[in-house]
Amino acid sequence: MKPYIVEEYDDGILLFTINRPEKRNAVNYEIMDGLEHALNLANDEKVKVFAITGAGDQAFCSGGDLSAFHSLRTEDEAFEMLSRMSDLLVKLFYLQKPTIALLNGTAVGGGCELASACDFRIARKNVRAGFIQGTLAITTGWGGGTFVTEKLLPANAMKMLMEASLYDAEQLKDLGFVQMITDGDLLESSKHFLDKMLLLEGSVLGAYKMMFINKWEKACLKERVNKEVRRCSELWEDEAHHKQVAKFLGKK
Repeated sequence: MKPYIVEEYDDGILLFTINRPEKRNAVNYEIMDGLEHALNLANDEKVKVFAITGAGDQAFCSGGDLSAFHSLRTEDEAFEMLSRMSDLLVKLFYLQKPTIALLNGTAVGGGCELASACDFRIARKNVRAGFIQGTLAITTGWGGGTFVTEKLLPANAMKMLMEASLYDAEQLKDLGFVQMITDGDLLESSKHFLDKMLLLEGSVLGAYKMMFINKWEKACLKERVNKEVRRCSELWEDEAHHKQVAKFLGKK
């Protein structure tokens, strides 16, 4: 089974699906390669909107695959992996067209960072999401902390990051993290959410997106993400993190 699926629709939506439901759609290096491939395809002028979802109905993305990354022990080893994914999420963040995360299931840790890199988020009503990295004695490390400081009110962003908790769909909407809750088909719901945007020329959508990209450039977003990644790498090396990961894997 291929670990990811890329589909293009006639209305201009390009959909990237993480296809590892048996691993709760956790990110490994294959998923990183697939996301890079999809982002390159998204630059095509025929694509108006780039969407991301997960296979199945349990998880959108459970973050990094701990079974794959548990062998990373040192700051430098962690930094190499974290910077690889953060570079991709910055590329997603800066994509010159609207982006949307279709939250089919739980989005935790790095999965919440992946969702935060998108412009919009639609969630099924049973979804829960949160930046739980703090429970593993690390911070966000793919840029998600920086992204939510741009997307949410400061107090709401700080609450989500510092509580390291999961929130239900209604709470996520109240926080401003989710823009729409649905109990129907996610892709069809996204088309309803985006219907007026999809009527416009892609060049118009891109021009408006550039207004935000210019703002983020002036706010030194990429440099801030790099600092976030470096700090997470430092914490990754600490024994406190390795103890919490071992404890988590032991539960499983």
